[in-house]
Amino acid sequence: FIYTTAKKDYAKKLLEVLDPKKLIRCCLSQSDCVCSQGCYWKDLTRLGRDLAKTVALDHTMQGFPAQAANWILVSPWSGDLQDEELLRLIPVLGRLGQ
Repeated sequence: FIYTTAKKDYAKKLLEVLDPKKLIRCCLSQSDCVCSQGCYWKDLTRLGRDLAKTVALDHTMQGFPAQAANWILVSPWSGDLQDEELLRLIPVLGRLGQ
């Protein structure tokens, strides 16, 4: 899943670039977020998955504070082709998968 606070049209165009082989099955966008006081929050319950088995990776904490245990903060990608942030998480995600 991709879950973004971006508008649906923007997210769709971005996915065309990032996922040309259409491997990503679902993209949730701003319309799938909860808006409170002008801020958009990602509500992981909208994924329809057991939250005890759900992890979200993001460079910002835009999810509900009650779901903070489900979020892993990662450094924002700056375009550096040597960026290995997600590779660093493989052991952590592997342990979570057990």
